Amino acid sequence: MKTYLFLTILFAAALIVPPSFAQAQTPAPATSPAAASAQPDQAEKLNENHKLLTDLVGTWGYTVKMWMNPDPNAKPEVSKGTAVRKSMMDGRYFVMDVTGKMQMPGADGKMKNMTFKGMGIEGYDNVKKKFVGTWVDNMGTGIMMSEGTYDPATKTFTYTGEYETIPGMKQKIREVVKIVDKDHHTFEWYEDRGGQEAKTMEISYTRQK
Repeated sequence: MKTYLFLTILFAAALIVPPSFAQAQTPAPATSPAAASAQPDQAEKLNENHKLLTDLVGTWGYTVKMWMNPDPNAKPEVSKGTAVRKSMMDGRYFVMDVTGKMQMPGADGKMKNMTFKGMGIEGYDNVKKKFVGTWVDNMGTGIMMSEGTYDPATKTFTYTGEYETIPGMKQKIREVVKIVDKDHHTFEWYEDRGGQEAKTMEISYTRQK
């Protein structure tokens, strides 16, 4: 699903409580053993949300359209590739390996075929009650992270996140994955451009048998 470059969390220092402050606090009420054991148990269990991701396991051929030209009337760049989704950690997470060819400008400014490689990891976080994902590829050096929800009425996953390709310039994005049937799904990538969304990528997946 994916199909994104960024952040290292720096909040650890904020979690350190000075000893003098810690001693002045009123002890928290004791938690019953039953409640304490129930929380991690629920966090570990697989559920119907993990099953939704399991249904996407397999090998997929894809066609991707990318609108790289700022001219809204320009035709998109089209390329093809293969995405392989596998389950890991006993069905808790799913890794997707993507390989394809795409037209990119070379050092001389001319368009040429380049090999694209990417990897995404997805799962459902029982604590956050959200789908979570990461993405890396050979076009950048960061890790993109996103969180999302699923609408059973439309069979659609919607993820949001942001990435930073230029220092100090963060780009908000929205990803939409629509399940057409067990052998087909689509992916759309939207970028926030000054408060207005623009669709810059669309991928159609077909299961290979």
